[in-house]
Amino acid sequence: MDPASPPSPRLPWDFHPALSEDRLRFCARMLANARRDALAMASYELGDDPWSVGCRAFAFGRHRLKRAAESGEYPWLEVLDDSAHFVFVIGGNGQGVPVRFYRGPADEPTERALRRQEGEAQQLSLALGEEAAEGLVFRFAVETGQGGQVERVVFLALCGEEQVECFWPVPLTMPPAQEAGTGAGAVQLRLIADDGYEGPRRAASPPPPPPPRPALPRRRASASVPHRPEATLLQCARLLAHKITIHQAS
Repeated sequence: MDPASPPSPRLPWDFHPALSEDRLRFCARMLANARRDALAMASYELGDDPWSVGCRAFAFGRHRLKRAAESGEYPWLEVLDDSAHFVFVIGGNGQGVPVRFYRGPADEPTERALRRQEGEAQQLSLALGEEAAEGLVFRFAVETGQGGQVERVVFLALCGEEQVECFWPVPLTMPPAQEAGTGAGAVQLRLIADDGYEGPRRAASPPPPPPPRPALPRRRASASVPHRPEATLLQCARLLAHKITIHQAS
């Protein structure tokens, strides 16, 4: 190799064996499906816009990764920081590699995307050693098209704003698979399988209302009874005085 030529780009697993292809494809699939769901649930008539959809896609991606880490099915996946500066770890036993994700061009990461959190820097030093981890960050860049759909997910190793140590577009398709019922040479590329969550569904139509109850028969009005006014206190007093007078006269 000509010593003046730039070094060959490194692959993710060249930095750490925990960054294997199958794990990176799994995480990239999580993020791609999270944005798919956010777009499916968007209601632009009610005020959704690219900003609100982006916020929802970030929250969905964070939730998917967190749920997978807590499931116990992926011991190599952990959550280091569950805040808005979400950091997850690929690799177990406390020696994993911290990673973050952002939406935007992989070749133009923003200053915010490059910013390292304190816990992230400490974890990276444990995984790679202080010298190798100096200034290094690992990121998933989720690139989207005009309509917001995911076009590709790129795994990056960046050292500062200019130095790109790794630029690896993550495959989001399965290898060619034989389709049942087709010819021997017919193959088809299909999207990588989901993580078990089928995404948002349209709300089921509400059940029909129960049939109306039969009206109860109306009670017949009772025969009118002539109103007998109650005796007033004055009338009672007069009656009592009259009886006393008769008793005294007898």
